[in-house]
Amino acid sequence: MARKYFGIVVLLAVAILAGNALAQSNEVAGTIGRTFIASQTAGGGTIHFGDGLTYEANYAHRFVNFGVFGVSVEVPFVVDPTNKVHDNINAVPYAFKSYFVTPAARLNLFPTTAFSPWVSVGGGFGYFTPSSTLEFNGTPNPGKSRTTGVFQVGGGLDVRVIGNFKIRGEIRDFYSGEPPINVNASGRYNNLYAAAGVVFSF
Repeated sequence: MARKYFGIVVLLAVAILAGNALAQSNEVAGTIGRTFIASQTAGGGTIHFGDGLTYEANYAHRFVNFGVFGVSVEVPFVVDPTNKVHDNINAVPYAFKSYFVTPAARLNLFPTTAFSPWVSVGGGFGYFTPSSTLEFNGTPNPGKSRTTGVFQVGGGLDVRVIGNFKIRGEIRDFYSGEPPINVNASGRYNNLYAAAGVVFSF
């Protein structure tokens, strides 16, 4: 008899876990923040970047939910429309635009509770478009647009406010190739995006 009840308990547990694993959960999010790029040394001078105002749209689908943690696939799309560049000589563009698309796996702790911290790891590509002029005097910029591979790692906190709406604070690092700034610096750049916004689950 005990073996019979044990078997029933095991079957119920497996059914619950399988149901959680197959449960579908989707969300869309929008955040706004700043992209920070550390100053670079090149050509005997120092290149500074302007901490551009940046926007993110994000879609995620959670395909595993075990209560304590959930695993989602997300697609962050991040746009920095104007990251200004400064150097002492008239060699760098006035600014550049950057676009990042990095599909990622995201692990949420306590995904269905009011407070859910998470981490994200993924990769994709970045696309940089420089301004048509250099920094000084409207000199034409000879630089061209550039596409690079990008590795993304990030973390954040989602806080439920009402119904299906949550607020999100996050930091992501988009580790990319060098933007087209007409000088050779480190070769790889940390584009650190710090932001806050709104999440809608459905």
